[in-house]
Amino acid sequence: MATNQALAFTALGDPTRREIFELLGEKPRAVGEIARELPVSRPAVSQHLKVLKGAGLVVDRPVGTRRIYAVDPDGVEALRAYLDHFWSKTLTAFKQVVEQPEPDEEIS
Repeated sequence: MATNQALAFTALGDPTRREIFELLGEKPRAVGEIARELPVSRPAVSQHLKVLKGAGLVVDRPVGTRRIYAVDPDGVEALRAYLDHFWSKTLTAFKQVVEQPEPDEEIS
């Protein structure tokens, strides 16, 4: 697994970060807006966002004196590509097992 995907899975392994990520999936938000939705402080939200940003899952942009955070489509696409690749390999392996003849069906 590539480092970015490992970081993304680790980042999303925390329930609070997952909730923040899901909130940002609805719409971009500032730290204060996120903190109002959760039982954690603004500094804690900022730390969680730093981890999500480091994992490539969110981006931020300045708007006046605030920073607005949003889901990073490129990061999510990379994670999805990894899961799609994993899923394809798993289905291929399953198909090979299913299509093998049973021992009593083999021709001698």
